Amino acid sequence: MNEFMIAFITGLTTGGLSCLAVQGGLLASSLASQVERDFAATASQPAKKGKAAARPRPSGAALPIVLFLAAKLLAYTLLGFLLGWAGSFLTFDPVTRAALLFLIGIFMLGNGLRILNVHPIFRYFAIEPPKFITRAIRRTAKGTDTATPLFLGALTVFIPCGVTQAMMAAALATGSPLAAAGLMFAFTLGASPVFFAVAYFTFSLGKRLEGLFMRFVAIVVLALGFVTIDSGLNLIGSPLSVANLTRSLFPEPAAQPAPQVSADGSAELTLRAEDYGYKPASLSAPSNVPITLNVVTEETYSCARDFVIPAIKFYTLLPTTGVVPVEIPPQKPGTVMRFTCSMGMFTGQITFE
Repeated sequence: MNEFMIAFITGLTTGGLSCLAVQGGLLASSLASQVERDFAATASQPAKKGKAAARPRPSGAALPIVLFLAAKLLAYTLLGFLLGWAGSFLTFDPVTRAALLFLIGIFMLGNGLRILNVHPIFRYFAIEPPKFITRAIRRTAKGTDTATPLFLGALTVFIPCGVTQAMMAAALATGSPLAAAGLMFAFTLGASPVFFAVAYFTFSLGKRLEGLFMRFVAIVVLALGFVTIDSGLNLIGSPLSVANLTRSLFPEPAAQPAPQVSADGSAELTLRAEDYGYKPASLSAPSNVPITLNVVTEETYSCARDFVIPAIKFYTLLPTTGVVPVEIPPQKPGTVMRFTCSMGMFTGQITFE
């Protein structure tokens, strides 16, 4: 039972915030669809004599948010069961993860532009489940749109954040479908309050902003879209990401000098993977010799554990506590090798001198 409590607490703290950065766009899109319908319904109702038309109530947001989170909870519980039974068949390499981030980012940008009515073409970015699913659910919901939040909530299983991936690895290690399902259930349940609180607050804020709310939602979705695409750029080691462009324009001095080359013609570097990033974020290394990068973790639970070096196609899930050596082949002078977490959120680089 102790491991389930740890999973729940991890979701409630680092898991909730970490996953919100990746999956918040789908939640915002689901909520935006509900808000659009609420405003449209309100606008179509004639105002009673001497009374203004009814305003959308924040309580109307509770149902789609709860449905979104319920679908997410069910999807990850089933995923845990499958991981415990069949293994990590949903493990993606960094390039595939980056492609997914690009697709999600483009969807979010298109959805934001659709809400702003920039061009009719963006109406195709309003993702809804297949018609037969929608009809089946609506028959039991008396016209309430429950299909969209359920569908988008289930989609989150395809874009797990780094902390979720670490929990998936723990679920896989149990070797038991029921234990793995319980672990993922506890973790996802713990992460749910953050999702609900942020979404409900956003909707409540919308009541005060009234007609400006949809623009507010559109701006948030657009911002999340750019952040998601930027994370994808980090994941493939692109110099065009915000973090890498910033380091190029404003170089950070290496936290320590390049290590001395040993008698066998190699050198060693040490990198600490912590809950809030990599330290030091900038390293120096001698060129033209093989390098061993020792990545150290100590009670680390964030996505920093899912360590990626795009240039050498290296990626691994680091242990919670331990040291993992990464062998880097000789590099030419002036080479900048970037590393990142699987979310593209925590980054750093090695400069070869």
